[in-house]
Amino acid sequence: MEDSSAPARVDAPEEARTAQGHKQSYVLQVVQPGLAGLMDGSVSTLAPLFATAFATHNTHTTFAIGLAAAVGAGISMAFAEGLSDDGQLTGRGSPLVRGSIIGLMTFVGGVGHSLPFLLPSIKAALLIAYLVVGVELVAIALIRNRYFGTRMWLSIVQVIVGGLLVFGAGVAIGSRAGA
Repeated sequence: MEDSSAPARVDAPEEARTAQGHKQSYVLQVVQPGLAGLMDGSVSTLAPLFATAFATHNTHTTFAIGLAAAVGAGISMAFAEGLSDDGQLTGRGSPLVRGSIIGLMTFVGGVGHSLPFLLPSIKAALLIAYLVVGVELVAIALIRNRYFGTRMWLSIVQVIVGGLLVFGAGVAIGSRAGA
């Protein structure tokens, strides 16, 4: 006679489907908004930050602009994500959680390359900021590779091309404004 209080046995294929479902939910509800935020923060803040650096050659002003861009982008992305989908139809989870994740990661992506401008030397700040941007872009490529199966070399090329376009726009605008 079977014990009715014992938990029902789950067969291996059902366990695999459940594990796969949890992984898909995690990617959809946490990784994707986090990656979108990191990408937006890392790339969209490049133009105002480097335009300010090249226009003013003032680290204090550049840091203030970078911080403002990171905060503004984080708030904007949090609201955009949180208000875009209630999660019921798409299974993307809680809008509050997704909005918080994307907002925080957008801020992190933008503030990372702004922090070097706390240094008094514009040359040192720029050098460190270039390195931080490189690390951010490689991190984005690694996340895309691990969670979305994007080939590493392709991901690096895509992310670097996008970053270089925005960086170039910021440098061009800032150099003209500072001339």
